[in-house]
Amino acid sequence: MNYRFKKEAHLKSRKTIRLLFEDGKQLKKFPLKLMFSPSLFSEDVKRQVAFSVPKRNFKRAVDRNHLKRLLRESYRLQQHNIKETKTQYALMFIYIGKEKITFEALQDKMEQLLLKFNIEINSYEKENI
Repeated sequence: MNYRFKKEAHLKSRKTIRLLFEDGKQLKKFPLKLMFSPSLFSEDVKRQVAFSVPKRNFKRAVDRNHLKRLLRESYRLQQHNIKETKTQYALMFIYIGKEKITFEALQDKMEQLLLKFNIEINSYEKENI
């Protein structure tokens, strides 16, 4: 199984991120929040993903960067659990907790959040068939 998190899968487009916050849906599994929206990308990828840790909760850049690294690694290891669909999605994972969390606990929360996401995209796919 390929566990790579390729460069094409990184969400960087400001326009897509703006649309994600304006029209996207959200799921929560504390301390994570997932914002997602169907989107169209020019690349041949099914999902583009971004990660965010608010400066309001973690003042030091070292702490924010550390948590973003943990989020990326957790997603990289769990991304195979996401159901393959015809629709392309833009995803943003936001760390909403105020305290640091261990990698094992974060990985467990990421897995639960991705299972919720699978349920949501199943219902979306059924509506738009």
